[in-house]
Amino acid sequence: MSNVTRLRHALPMSPDINKAVSDLDNAIANAVSAAKAAGLPQGLVVSLLHGHAQAQTNIMVS
Repeated sequence: MSNVTRLRHALPMSPDINKAVSDLDNAIANAVSAAKAAGLPQGLVVSLLHGHAQAQTNIMVS
């Protein structure tokens, strides 16, 4: 996703973190593309992503 703004932080982010973010972004984009190619409805893809984001948010604030 070349149109995503790069992360900025008060301290420089390590190359390992930058690579992990890039790898995660690519994996998500590839999974969404595969799901769309398989014919999953866009709403289902969005709801699955939202559900995982909500679960991770719950873990972070607990």
